[in-house]
Amino acid sequence: MSAIDIVVNLYTEVEAAENSLGIDPEFLDKIRFPQDLRRGVPVAKYLEKMDAAGVERSFLVAARAGDSRERDSKEVPYARVHEVCRTHPARFSGLAGIDPFRGMDGVRELERAVRDYGFVGAHLYPHHFELAPDHAKYYPYYAKCCELGIPIMMQVGQSLVYQRARRRRSVGRPIALDAVACDFPELKLIGIHIGIPWTAEMIAMAWKHENVFIGTDAYAPKYWPAELVHYINTYGREKVMFGTDWPVVDPQRAIREIDELGLRPDAKPCLLRENAARVFKLGGAKTARA
Repeated sequence: MSAIDIVVNLYTEVEAAENSLGIDPEFLDKIRFPQDLRRGVPVAKYLEKMDAAGVERSFLVAARAGDSRERDSKEVPYARVHEVCRTHPARFSGLAGIDPFRGMDGVRELERAVRDYGFVGAHLYPHHFELAPDHAKYYPYYAKCCELGIPIMMQVGQSLVYQRARRRRSVGRPIALDAVACDFPELKLIGIHIGIPWTAEMIAMAWKHENVFIGTDAYAPKYWPAELVHYINTYGREKVMFGTDWPVVDPQRAIREIDELGLRPDAKPCLLRENAARVFKLGGAKTARA
């Protein structure tokens, strides 16, 4: 069974050397990231991981991790992600990271990323800016996503300590998506990182709003809360998408542990591929209803 991974960080030797993701070694220790991979993983080797896991396509995040005016802010340039996607067009698609402090310059950059680079969505880390998802600074970006017809995903739930020099507040309560979904009913919003420790709140938002979805990245499937597995298996089978947040979770491990969850035959393909293909308009998606 093939899969689409909606959240993958570009983590080659280049990004590792430049620490483009803005993560300290202590964070890698906390997630038990293997020592032999800490200098980065070549794209060719990651494609081997995708093949072994049965992942047909990964969405690469051109991450913007903090206000660009601040010294400790990091980013993966749009052009860098585009370079990899252009080299492997059948395997990768780009996601444009959002920095709300770039104002209309950032909005125009987002438009160019979609129109010129073929990026399929936007990506946001609210905690890096310490602004909740319903803050007014994001609204021009939400409007542009509507205009471009692309989804936007954002981390919901707690913020971990990614950089010891700066501990960021957990501003991503899933309930903050409620106002955004009300104000932009045509905008497809994806709450990634499951919403832990407020997973039930994230499920409530996806149940309430037809345009709100859940991404399962950043947590190994064997640790997913029981209510999320139940939601995937039943009335939420069309609302949840597979992701890893590589290098946080290895795709082979993720697929193996999903196989062990005992998902229903009509729910598993929705999680792994069909929902993402439909929401991101990739084609070939099927619809499974109760």
